[in-house]
Amino acid sequence: MLETPTARHPSTAYIERILSGKTLLPDTPENTLEVVGILKSYGVVIGAYSKNLLYIAEHQFLELFPFFKYFNGKTSLSALLRHWFHDRINYEYAEYCMKVMLWHGGGGLDSYLDSGEFKLLARKAIDAKIRNNPLIRSLNQVFPDFLPEQIRQFVYYSVLGQFWDVMSELFLTLADRYEQGKITSIPDVVAHIKAGLVAAAGNPITYSVDIGGQSYDLIPKSAGLIFISDAAVPYVEAIFFRGTPFPGTVSYNAQAQQISPDPGRFAYGALYADPLPVGGAGIPPTLLMQDMRHYLPESLHRLYQNTTRKEADLLIKICESFQKSMFCVTNAAILGLMPHDLETTDPKEQKVNQHYLEGWMDRLRTSQLETVQTNSLQ
Repeated sequence: MLETPTARHPSTAYIERILSGKTLLPDTPENTLEVVGILKSYGVVIGAYSKNLLYIAEHQFLELFPFFKYFNGKTSLSALLRHWFHDRINYEYAEYCMKVMLWHGGGGLDSYLDSGEFKLLARKAIDAKIRNNPLIRSLNQVFPDFLPEQIRQFVYYSVLGQFWDVMSELFLTLADRYEQGKITSIPDVVAHIKAGLVAAAGNPITYSVDIGGQSYDLIPKSAGLIFISDAAVPYVEAIFFRGTPFPGTVSYNAQAQQISPDPGRFAYGALYADPLPVGGAGIPPTLLMQDMRHYLPESLHRLYQNTTRKEADLLIKICESFQKSMFCVTNAAILGLMPHDLETTDPKEQKVNQHYLEGWMDRLRTSQLETVQTNSLQ
């Protein structure tokens, strides 16, 4: 182990916990039930989100008025009625996450989208798409940057869809293993997620569209984009850490200075969110919580019903459980990206690991990490 430094890092206890093989979230049977149950629900929901994002990326490409983009190509009167009365999955939340990733950028994907290679491929796809559409050709001539920017957005539709497709399977498999008795603790949960992230780490991220029967690459395999560094890490940065300020909770008035002018200092992500506002108007995660409530496993549902308020504050309970689960995912990501083996005995490697963990803990210092240590359902 490392020698104790003179000035201890504020989160030394958490760093030592990770180095000793323990987890950020306390290992209790209730926490395990909550995390596995909520991730099963989340796995179903993001599986649906993934299918829709990929459908939009592949079949609504450069459609300026995609009225039926949430229908996955299956339009009917009954589907329209369910849509209008909100008896459906809230795909708007998936788009919110996509736009947050697009806005914050980062990683190899962001760099690739600024490259000459991507601009050339985008131009070829645009030319093919608007060849027989004089109206859009005219629009493109007047605003030459409009369609390329739309394609950047479609790329993020596809990348987030590919990311969530992997994570959905990972979470549903976790739930299956829990029911089989193979997952019995929070360390088991973290190990399962880490293994899944490591297994998918090198999966190529590609994207092409069919236009007039011909395939046009927008992210060819030769671009070298992969799952962990170009999809997972930017997702964690944008959604877990940064996020966006929620209307109604902070003032957008510049004079009030409640929002930092530097997006890199944003702390509105899932790890920082206060569960109490969930359910309020204009809070995007409310849509996710509403979706997950329909797919709660019976064991987790019973746990919620045995609390003081039962289901009166169900969305808040779901948010609290979800937040716990996201700390487990973060824990798995931290372990998966460790520069050196956790059990290394090399002092230099230990020092590098220590510095790496301090960087993570600095980011988590103002998160809800302290809250989830003692937070149990009431």
